[in-house]
Amino acid sequence: MAYQDQVDVDPYDPADGSLPVFRWKQAGRANLATRRQLREMGLRPGGHEPVARIECRGGKRWAWLYRIDLAKPRQPMTLAKEAALDKAMAARQTCPGPCGRRYFHCLPLKTLGSCLECFDGTPADPASYIVPPAKHLLAA
Repeated sequence: MAYQDQVDVDPYDPADGSLPVFRWKQAGRANLATRRQLREMGLRPGGHEPVARIECRGGKRWAWLYRIDLAKPRQPMTLAKEAALDKAMAARQTCPGPCGRRYFHCLPLKTLGSCLECFDGTPADPASYIVPPAKHLLAA
């Protein structure tokens, strides 16, 4: 058998046209990364499809792997996106109850429907929220 007849075989290639599946910590390739790893590098998949899959916990959890050389730089935040994000976060952090405070953390609105102080009277730390402006000052 001559050297020209030898073929490089990937042991993880399923050879049926589907994506190769790696076990946890078995991918071992410097040119593949998950979405989270791409985000840490300041990249995004850029529209190309995943090239492999990595599984952990016996196949109960998995993540797609993308090629780093095809990844594109992450797009910067625009003013419109930033305004929309602030509006969405304000809805999650503002108490709809009588206090109307905006907290620095998300409130349990699905379970309690308001902040803890409005719900059962538990006092909130004054350093954990912003006092809303007085309504009579806004009307002027």
